Amino acid sequence: MRKPCCDKQHTNKGAWSQQEDQKLIDYIQKHGEGCWRSLPQAAGLLRCGKSCRLRWRNYLRPDLKRDGFGEDEEDLIIRLHALLGNRWSLIAGRLPGRTDNEVKNYWNSHIKKKLESSHRNIGFTRLRAEISSAARSKSQANDPETFLDVNNQVFDSNSGKPEPSNKVSSDINLDLTLSIPSKKLESSDEN
Repeated sequence: MRKPCCDKQHTNKGAWSQQEDQKLIDYIQKHGEGCWRSLPQAAGLLRCGKSCRLRWRNYLRPDLKRDGFGEDEEDLIIRLHALLGNRWSLIAGRLPGRTDNEVKNYWNSHIKKKLESSHRNIGFTRLRAEISSAARSKSQANDPETFLDVNNQVFDSNSGKPEPSNKVSSDINLDLTLSIPSKKLESSDEN
């Protein structure tokens, strides 16, 4: 059985105060992220390590965006969700400054409702079908050396680099790689 992350009797729960936020920020700026289990005590916080980690990653990191989602981000979330489903960490990885929790909440509170109640739902369903169809046709072509991204751009799976095309690329990196480990890798890991 795994030990609990902290002594729950002596920890604060609920909203973080400005003083607690500042202690956490100061400690991480001076020492880095390090071990989350020992960080609260070292930083002088009566919080558990998980609470500190989540507070830092979801609210206090300096690289987080504070403004609302733009139309380009919303469109990208829709396309990536059609390809990946509810894999929020992978989707957020393509949206600099956004957290997986923030993207998931935005999907559930704004995009999903908008898609269900508008004509865009037809486009969303069609997009999901096109991506699935393209992925199936690519795998049926028995070409394991390439895969498609959400823009149907062909990538070399060995180098991960796009194959030449006449398309103008976007500033957002859509190089998504999802694959099942090969038998060779599994057997070499056992040795």
